[in-house]
Amino acid sequence: MITASQQFAASVVAELVAQGVKNFYLAPGARSQALAIAAGQLAGAGKLSLTVRLDERSLAFTALGRAMSTSEPSVIITTSGSAVANLHPAVLEAHHSGVPLILLTADRPSELRGIGANQTTEQVGIFANSLRGTHDVPAPRPGSIISAKDLVAAAISQSLGGAKSPGPVQLNLQFVEPLSSGEPEAVKVLAGLEKRPLDFPEVPEDQIEIEVDDHTVVIAGAGAGPAAVRFAEKAQLPMFAEPSSGARYGSSAITNYLQGLSTSLAGEIRRVVIFGKPTLSRPVIDLIRNSSVYVAKSRQYGNFDIGRNAIASSWNLVPSGVADRRWLESWKAFQPISEPRAILAQTVWNAPGSVPLLFGASNIIRVAESCLEPKPKAVFSSRGLSGIDGSVSTAIGIAQAGSGARALIGDLTLLHDAGSMNISGLPNLNVQLIIGNDSGGEIFRKLEVAKNITPAMFSQLFLTPQRVDIEKLCQAYGWQYFSVANPTELGLAMKQDGYVVIDYKL
Repeated sequence: MITASQQFAASVVAELVAQGVKNFYLAPGARSQALAIAAGQLAGAGKLSLTVRLDERSLAFTALGRAMSTSEPSVIITTSGSAVANLHPAVLEAHHSGVPLILLTADRPSELRGIGANQTTEQVGIFANSLRGTHDVPAPRPGSIISAKDLVAAAISQSLGGAKSPGPVQLNLQFVEPLSSGEPEAVKVLAGLEKRPLDFPEVPEDQIEIEVDDHTVVIAGAGAGPAAVRFAEKAQLPMFAEPSSGARYGSSAITNYLQGLSTSLAGEIRRVVIFGKPTLSRPVIDLIRNSSVYVAKSRQYGNFDIGRNAIASSWNLVPSGVADRRWLESWKAFQPISEPRAILAQTVWNAPGSVPLLFGASNIIRVAESCLEPKPKAVFSSRGLSGIDGSVSTAIGIAQAGSGARALIGDLTLLHDAGSMNISGLPNLNVQLIIGNDSGGEIFRKLEVAKNITPAMFSQLFLTPQRVDIEKLCQAYGWQYFSVANPTELGLAMKQDGYVVIDYKL
C-alpha cells in the first residue's frame, strides 16, 4: 500500500518534472527516502537526470555548477539535520551569484521540533536571508495530502527570479512514518500531469541613454555577457572585462587595463558604465568609487552599486555619442604581463576547442586579468562570494551540462574540495582540474599583513604550506594524474579525456 509520505513525495517530484525541471541531485538519507524513491523511479523511466553523491556539500556545489551552466534550476534532495546545514556554502554562492536552486529538505514533523528528537533541528530559517522563498510544508497524512502543483509552481518561479534575481528556494517537507513503500507511484503520477516548459521571466524593456565621451570606460564584471560588448563597440569605448565576464572579446576589450589604471590615463576617467558584477581587483573598485557610475541591471546580479554612487540604472543601456578612437587605442597600448602564472593562464585560455572554463577564486584569476588576450569563451567562476569552496564539484556540475569542463585552480582550492574527487557513481565525464601548484596560499602575499608580521607567523597563519602528494590523492579517487613543467607538456596533457588532474608546478 502506498504511504501518504510516498504519495506526496511522488507528487512533488512529478510536478517538478512536469513543469520543466529535469536535473536532480540526491544525497542518501532516511527521512528523505520517499523523495529519493520518486526521483529514482522517474530517472529509471528516463524522465529526469539524477546524480547521487555521498555528501551534501559536494552535492550542492555539483548542482550549482549544473545550474550555472544551464540557467535552469537544479533540485537538491537531502535528509534532515546536519545534512541541510551542509548545503549552506553553495546556497550562499547561489544567492549572491543569482543561480537557481530548489532545495527539497526532508524534515521531521513539526511536533518533534524543540524537544530533542533525533536528527531534528530548526530547518526553517537555517539559510537566513539567502533564499528567494521558503515553504515549510506540513507532513502529509492519510486523508490530508497537500496539492503539490501550486507549491512547485511557486518554487520554480521564485528560483528563476520572478520578482528579483534567480536564486535558491527551500521546500522544507515534513514527513511522518511510514516513510515509504515499494509501490512504483511517481511514473504513474507524472503520466497524469499536464507538461509545460520552464517559464523564464522576461527582461523589462525600459532603457536609458548614456552620454559617452573620451572620459568614459565600460567595466564588465562577472556575468556581463554580450550586452557589455555591444555597448562598448557601438561607442568605441575601452572595455575592462574580467575573465569570467563573458565579455572578454571584441574590438573594445583591453588586455591589461590594470596597468593602465596605474598610469595618468586613470585620472582622465570621469564616467564608468558597469555590466555584471566587477569585484576582482581593487584598482577597478577604486575607479568605480571615484567616478560617475551607470549600471546595467541584470537578472543575475540585480543592481550593482558597490560605491553607493550610481547615478542611474536600467535593464537596457544605450550609448549616446561616440568616443574619439584615440581614447580606445591609448588603452590598447599596454602589453600583457609575463610571469609563470600568466603563462599558465594564457596556455589554458588559448587551448583549442570549446570546453567551458572554470576559474577558481585563487591567485591565477587575478593574474589572468592582466594577461588574457580578448577571445570569445565560455567561462565560469564563483564570483558571488569569491570563495574557493566547492570548485571541484562545481566543475563536475558544469561538465554534466554536456561539453565537459576545464578548471584552472590553485592547490589549496583543490585540497579545500578534495572530498569531491570521489567520483563513485558518477557517469564518465571529461573534467580537467589544472592546478597552479605553489604549495600554499601565495595570494596572501598581496595583502598588507605580509609586511606587518614575521615571516614565520605569516607562513603559519596565511601561506599554510601544504605537502600533499596529489598524485596519490588522484590514485585513491580514480583520477588520471599528470605532472607538467612547461606549456608544451600542459598542452599535451589537456588532450586527455576523462577525470584528469594536471599538476603544474609554479
